[in-house]
Amino acid sequence: MDELNTKKVGSCFADKLALVGLILAVAIGFVATAGTVGAETEEPASVTADRQLPKNKQTTLGLYVTAAQAYEKWKAAPEKVMVIDVRTPEEYAFVGHPEMAWNIPLAFVTYQRIDGETEYGPKVNPDFVDEVKKLAGLNDILLVTCRAGGRSAKAVNKLAEAGFKNVYTIIDGFEGDKVTDPESVFYGKRMRNGWKNSAPWVYDIDPEKIILEEYESKQTE
Repeated sequence: MDELNTKKVGSCFADKLALVGLILAVAIGFVATAGTVGAETEEPASVTADRQLPKNKQTTLGLYVTAAQAYEKWKAAPEKVMVIDVRTPEEYAFVGHPEMAWNIPLAFVTYQRIDGETEYGPKVNPDFVDEVKKLAGLNDILLVTCRAGGRSAKAVNKLAEAGFKNVYTIIDGFEGDKVTDPESVFYGKRMRNGWKNSAPWVYDIDPEKIILEEYESKQTE
């Protein structure tokens, strides 16, 4: 009886071991397949990416990269790839920026005092496309970033309308997406991804790479 039980236990254990092996084989095959698919679409195709991205991060060109991918893309061909930061000069200077990035704001921030109250808001940069044209050709590869991917998508659409063809939006921007776990001490902070959390960046400013709003000088008599 003991020998029979031992044989049954051994047989049962062998069956379970075989089942586990089968599951592992299927899992490994799935991962390998997924890895192959991912490798083929390292730079997401428009249809796939558009289905996953919020509407405000989608572009008419359908060219998307993460901040980490953008850095690798620039690093592989720095003489052929340009990074453009469309945030305000204040964000570029005080929050930080990719060292190689040109700051060409999509909009500026205006400040004024009216009846003793301070008001501020965005002022669209009417020269945005023209400033980009001074630095890049219509077929050049441009990687556009903002804080988290919203403004960069708008910037890409403007450039696409002007005839630019190879303009990627960095979908997680410079600061990245917000931490959504309410138990995290970083809840609500932009620390999930983004250039600031995945690639080198600086505070230092190259005056030649920052485009400021142009004002006419006022002459007084």
